[in-house]
Amino acid sequence: MGEGTPFSLDIHGFVSPGWVWSTHNNYLAKSTDGSFEFSEVGINFTKQLTDDLRFGVQLFARDLGPIGNYSPKFDWYYLDYHWRDWLAFRAGRIKIPFGLYNESADIDAARVPILLPSAMYPTTARDYLLAQTGFELYGRLRLGGAGAFEYRGYCGTIFVEPTPAPGAALQVTSTENPYVAGGRFFWETPLEGLRVGGTIQSLRLDTTFAFAATPTSVRVKVPVLLWVTSAEYVKDNLQLALEYGEWKLDFESTNPALFPTFTIVSQRGYFLAAYRLTSWLSVSTYYSLWYPSKEQRSGRQSYQGDLAGTFRFDINQYWLVKLEAHWMHGTAGLDSSLNDNIPLSKLAQDWAFVAVKTTLYF
Repeated sequence: MGEGTPFSLDIHGFVSPGWVWSTHNNYLAKSTDGSFEFSEVGINFTKQLTDDLRFGVQLFARDLGPIGNYSPKFDWYYLDYHWRDWLAFRAGRIKIPFGLYNESADIDAARVPILLPSAMYPTTARDYLLAQTGFELYGRLRLGGAGAFEYRGYCGTIFVEPTPAPGAALQVTSTENPYVAGGRFFWETPLEGLRVGGTIQSLRLDTTFAFAATPTSVRVKVPVLLWVTSAEYVKDNLQLALEYGEWKLDFESTNPALFPTFTIVSQRGYFLAAYRLTSWLSVSTYYSLWYPSKEQRSGRQSYQGDLAGTFRFDINQYWLVKLEAHWMHGTAGLDSSLNDNIPLSKLAQDWAFVAVKTTLYF
């Protein structure tokens, strides 16, 4: 059911089965043998309750290797009160305005690539990067000949479910998030189609680690500060995007002898270009680069470069198919537990990853 009469209930949904394959290293799933554990499904409901008040909710499930296993959950839900264009309010589980594309990470039909650049939008972290539970203020101000200014500010908490790592020496047994707060702004410049802006986010994770060889556990507080600068240009069938950011994590351990206290700052960035060639064919490419530590760049486990190319075929207005290839350099984004617990420093430095995905949506 698409857009209906005023104050009607709008229903939209999607089903996205997929398949992945890689050379040398398993990525996201047991991909070296080919894997169909790369699928998602969702349905959402929105309703305009009054002229100013809107309600929405989405139920979502996915299977991504060891993550999800089609366990359904409420992806987001909100009440939105639009008082003025320059001041509005949301409450609920609200999508986090981070960078250019975090809010559309669950909408395959909204973009050309299957996977957003992993340096900025790691798909394995979707469950706790997509949305926060709390409040948000947002608005848009027209600046006359100088364009427009859009802002969003929020605070709340996020739910983080530990991801099992069978066989790993160090296991995460619990993670809590006392708070998350942040904001994003965009300047829509006088040059039509060009917007630039920035995002900042602060949060804290309280994590308990257990060591497989001993009954000992360690509690670690991790204050995190993330920022990203963004630029996007969209003109006719062309889309260009560029983002760069740094994520700072401070590890404060209750037992430094077992888990040392330290600080790490990662660097992340990408450049993306997409073009709609015909009504049914679009192409895109991007290069994404990530250093988990800006101070440590030697060794294949200390970086991951990702050169990706995608073909998107729009079969009709409800059905699309995508083919995507990645040429990877480095192993920083890999999961050792998916690779027989082989250290990242011992996995293949250069490898390829292929994804095929089809989406039905309404």
